[in-house]
Amino acid sequence: MAERLPITLHAYRLASAALTPLAGTFLKRRLRRGKENPERLRERYGEGSVPRPAGPLVWIHAASVGELLAVIPLIERIHKQNFAVLCTSGTVTSAQLASGRLPAGVVHQFVPLDTPRFVRRFLEHWKPDLALFVESDIWPNLIIAAAQRDIPMLLVNGRLSERSFNLWRYLPGTIGALLSRFELCLAQSPAHAERYRDLGAPRITTTGNLKLDVPQPPADEHKLRALRQALGARPVIAATSTHPGEEEIVVATHQRLRKTTPQLLTMIAPRHPDRGDEIAAIAVAAGLTVALRSRGGLPNPRTDIYIVDTLGELGIVYRLAPIVFVGGSLASHGGQNPIEAVKLGAAVLHGQHVWNFAEIYAALASSQGAQQVAGADDLAECIGAWLAHPDEARATTEAAHKVVARLAGALERTLGSLEPYLMQLRLERRARNA
Repeated sequence: MAERLPITLHAYRLASAALTPLAGTFLKRRLRRGKENPERLRERYGEGSVPRPAGPLVWIHAASVGELLAVIPLIERIHKQNFAVLCTSGTVTSAQLASGRLPAGVVHQFVPLDTPRFVRRFLEHWKPDLALFVESDIWPNLIIAAAQRDIPMLLVNGRLSERSFNLWRYLPGTIGALLSRFELCLAQSPAHAERYRDLGAPRITTTGNLKLDVPQPPADEHKLRALRQALGARPVIAATSTHPGEEEIVVATHQRLRKTTPQLLTMIAPRHPDRGDEIAAIAVAAGLTVALRSRGGLPNPRTDIYIVDTLGELGIVYRLAPIVFVGGSLASHGGQNPIEAVKLGAAVLHGQHVWNFAEIYAALASSQGAQQVAGADDLAECIGAWLAHPDEARATTEAAHKVVARLAGALERTLGSLEPYLMQLRLERRARNA
């Protein structure tokens, strides 16, 4: 198979092999920035931290928090069928999520750095029988090495943004060589399916977006009750999954709104919780009173901005804020997932940059299930109108619920597509046990 690789992938493999001795320096730099877990660095070298489970092993790779959340229900269903499951991801936050949300018995590991040596070590230890790659996190050495070992590979919940598609079109041989090694591509939508087809994926099925089937995010009842009591009857709005540049807009929005709603509290839950102090400084510079959740505090009656700089607590935010701005959409990051907010009854606002969830936002827009805003003035005007007329916000939420219900079903369709592969593993297990 190696001789059939295009020159770009040959060059990538040679370069990544040559850079392997620098892996320690690279990881130490990431460690200083809080992007690695110091106790689990060996996993990044492909070393397993626990023994391989007995029996057929299904390996599921999800890049980060969003992808992992999308496939947790899928992992649960596969694990309930008595398959061992290995889940890999690449970020500290996703590992923290995995420790609290994955079913007991499912193994989580950090994905190895994509060098031939580390990938080989990883695959030799885990020996997966089936590999599922989530969305679009495709590492060339990992794909090539798995194919060389005849590990069936499927792309699950596949998506390819228009921007990525246009970039890959300049390297058709490269992406085609990688996609051709997947036995099946399960795409989120017909548009994504067409892009994969144009880039060389051999077998494609449209199964829908797994994120639409994710259950409501959980909330610790004790913590939820404590925060609800602290808020009392105050009007509350929230901005979630925000990126740099968006917090200034949210703070300016709060300043405008408190002229007509003086008791207003705004919760800000940044995409990266370690930015809490940075966001607090923005609010303080604007003359607002701030409390940070990471420091154990609850908002008091004088708190203007409550920064939820913690992990895994969006379920609390969405249960308390009837109006939510979903970030990554005014800053040019492609938007964040609005489904969790919708499922917990929040009326959603967002900016124009939502290509990561283009189909979902388009469906919401066509049914008036969300409101797009252009900036601070527009955001303040829309929120102000919904605060003054809660029935309009509720109508938006009800429309969004209908959209989500109509688009659901990806989990069952995905499981149906996986069933032949899982059946093959069952048959092989029976043959070995006979």
